[in-house]
Parts: sequence; structure tokens; C-alpha cells
Amino acid sequence: MTSPLHLRLLRDAAAILTVSCFMFPLFWWGLTSIKPVSAIFEFDRITWFNFTPTLDNYRVTLLGEGPAFFSSNQAIFSSILVAVGSTLLVLLAALPAAYALSVVANRSSRPIFLWVLFQRIMPPIAVLVPLVFIYHQLGLRDTHAGVIFAHAAANLPFAILLLKSFFDDVPREVGEAAFLDGATPWQAFSRIQLPLIRSGIAATAVLCFIFSWTEFLMALFLTTTIRLLPVQLSLIVTQTWGFTSALSIASMLPAFVVILLVQRHLVRGLTMGLDKG
Repeated sequence: MTSPLHLRLLRDAAAILTVSCFMFPLFWWGLTSIKPVSAIFEFDRITWFNFTPTLDNYRVTLLGEGPAFFSSNQAIFSSILVAVGSTLLVLLAALPAAYALSVVANRSSRPIFLWVLFQRIMPPIAVLVPLVFIYHQLGLRDTHAGVIFAHAAANLPFAILLLKSFFDDVPREVGEAAFLDGATPWQAFSRIQLPLIRSGIAATAVLCFIFSWTEFLMALFLTTTIRLLPVQLSLIVTQTWGFTSALSIASMLPAFVVILLVQRHLVRGLTMGLDKG
């Protein structure tokens, strides 16, 4: 029979192998980002570490020290602005909506819940063409505000459904006790319920930020002169792998920073309710 120690070692080895398979492309992308052009395009052999590292790829893409076509600092600023703005807008609208759906859990709220669920299931491409015409008429096309509204509308159903599950985990007795103490609905919501689900709010905010940061289709069709990072990457991907890898690595950093800042709340938020039922 296999001992528990052997099973544990086998499990750890399988976990390390699985993580390595997913991390190796990121490692190779990061290694390519600091290679000179001569080391990237050596067709007769694969260059691993026998090259002189350089930051020229980052200087060209992030600092604009090169052809203007590859400069991506404006795209990074636009992506941060859109991702942060859409995330704040989503939370502002989703928190009261999710709280209302959680508190008013009866037959009258079921059609609203199903409508929100349908909006989540519907792909953005289904509304993209009419959205382009509407934006053109309203003057929102090729504006940061237009992309923020579009990303917020796309992420809002997901945020409502996720936050509702967090509000559902709060015992109803907590809200009832607040009302018995004379609290208004707004006070019960802002002072009692929100602090109890702050981990869930952090998890929702991080996921909405990542969805907006990596969204490509709306950013492509709703902008012309404004370039977000996914669109900028699609433009330079066929030019040189050094610039592409440097911009790709740089584009991952904001999402990693956001996750690290709220890591404790994110883990708690994504595991809320797993020990129930």
C-alpha cells in the first residue's frame, strides 16, 4: 500500500508540475522582454541566459524612447482610468441593488433577479453594434467616459449577483436588530451591512477591475484615437516580440498590485459561505 507520505509527495509534485506548466509561459515572456533583438531572433538555437540583459524594450514601450507607434504610456494611463472608473461606478450601482435583492427576497423580486441573470449571460457582442450607433449619436464614442460606462454596464450584472451572495450570508437577525434599535434602511445598509461584507466588496472590486483591464472587444469598437492596453498590444504584436513581451509584462503588474493590496480580503471574500450548507 502507498503510505500517506508518498501520497503527499505525489500530490505536491503534481501541484508543482501543474503550476510550472502555467508559469513557464510567463517566465519565458519575462525573459524575452529583457533580451536584445539579436538574442530574440536567433533561428539556429534557443537563447536562454547567455545574453546581456537590456531594458530597451521597456524604455521604448513605457517611456516612449523610440518610435511613437510603440509608445504605450498613454494606453496604460487610459486603461488605468477606465478600469478604476468603471469599477467605482459598478460598486456604486451594484451595492444598493444587491442589498435590495437580498433583503426583499420574495416572488416580486424574482423577475428582477432573472433579468439581472439574463444580462450576465448575454454576450457583449450582442449589443455592441447598436451601442456603437448610440454612442455616435450621443458623442460618447472615442471617449474615456464612454468606455467606462460600457465596461460598467457589462460588469454590473456580475457584481450584483456576486454581492447578493455576500449579503445573503449575513444573518437576517443582524438587520432586524438594527431596525429595532431605530436605524433607518440607509443606516442599516451603510453602517451595519457594508462593514460585514467588506471582504466580498474587495473581491468584487478586484474581479471587476481585472475584467475591465483585460476587455478587448468594446475597447476596440468604441475607440479610435484612444487606445487601451489590449488594443495597443494587438497592434504591436506582429512588429517585434521584444516590445510585445515588455508591454505584456507591464500590463500584468497593475492587476497583480491590486490583488496583493487586497489579498487578505480577496481570499476571504471568494471563500465566504463555502463552509455553509
